[in-house]
Amino acid sequence: MASPAPSAPTGPLDPSAESGWKEGQAAIEPDPTTPPADYYPLDEDMLFTPPPSPQATLRQPAVLTEVPPHRRKYAISVASSVYHYRFENGRRYHARSESEYPFPNDEKEQDRLDLMHHLHSLILDGKLYVAPIGKDPKHVLDVGTGTGIWAIDFADEFPDAKVVGTDQDAIQPDWIPPNLTFVIDDCESDWTFPSTFDFIHARTMGGSITDMPKFFGQAYDNLEPGGWMEMQEYETTSKTDDNSFPEDSALLRWIDKLNLAGRKLGRPLNIAADLRAQMVTAGFVNVEDHVYKVPMTPWAKNKKLKEQGRFNQMAMLDSLQAYTLHLFTKVLGYSASEAEVYLVDVRKELMDPRIHMYST
Repeated sequence: MASPAPSAPTGPLDPSAESGWKEGQAAIEPDPTTPPADYYPLDEDMLFTPPPSPQATLRQPAVLTEVPPHRRKYAISVASSVYHYRFENGRRYHARSESEYPFPNDEKEQDRLDLMHHLHSLILDGKLYVAPIGKDPKHVLDVGTGTGIWAIDFADEFPDAKVVGTDQDAIQPDWIPPNLTFVIDDCESDWTFPSTFDFIHARTMGGSITDMPKFFGQAYDNLEPGGWMEMQEYETTSKTDDNSFPEDSALLRWIDKLNLAGRKLGRPLNIAADLRAQMVTAGFVNVEDHVYKVPMTPWAKNKKLKEQGRFNQMAMLDSLQAYTLHLFTKVLGYSASEAEVYLVDVRKELMDPRIHMYST
């Protein structure tokens, strides 16, 4: 039986209360499968492992340390295409299609993603996950790994686990734990992993997924019986308990426009509140939905909440351009200069300590 989801908090932000992101975990009972182990597909993906012994893997139940001569040209073309980017309004984006992932992948964005990782760590009191996965996970998947920082930390914490991080962008470091592999792959494509996982992790996927039922269906099918999936997601909104937002708030108008653009693009940003129902529909059981309030600026008196607010504010300021430029210019019809001007008042509100804003 699925655990009931607690209702969203409605009272004032309690400085002594827990704060964190929305978590969704689920145990499943799928039919067991026994595919061959230790290989990953190369077609349309590129497998990255740390030097000095990079591996290229074919659709065979064996790992090759060298690409065969008759496949070298194909493998090289796949590898080089990974680094084909497009540049737009001074930012670097994935090259496949303007209708796909709407956020940049340049170094500035990578720094923001690593900052968000630190914020997640603060919220979860240093923990990487909250699902009851036990002390001996064997096979772990990190979907949308980004810079790979979560997967690296997890692989370090569990050196006996085999960890796989997937992302459509090759922005992960070369030197990684020996039990970690990065695979360049689009999570919306068909999953072709050779074996199932006992833990699947994903976070901040808003704006990345066009077909959530397919996403959760593939996650379900790729979990071991009794395995767990954890989603860490924030709502694309902002609230106060004391009505301290100014009338006609620039920040709230900006958020509304972002959500409108995401829906028009077919990649909704504000997905957190729907995750539990979608996981239950996909067949997951024991689904728990944890909702916590996190200050968006350092206005709270509580030391822990103030630190969360300080890093959340930094992340928000860094995200303004990253979230706005493509969605405003390509979806909503703004010019780049109009989009930048729009953000001036948004930044002012994010720097105003009189506005006691928080996110969930």
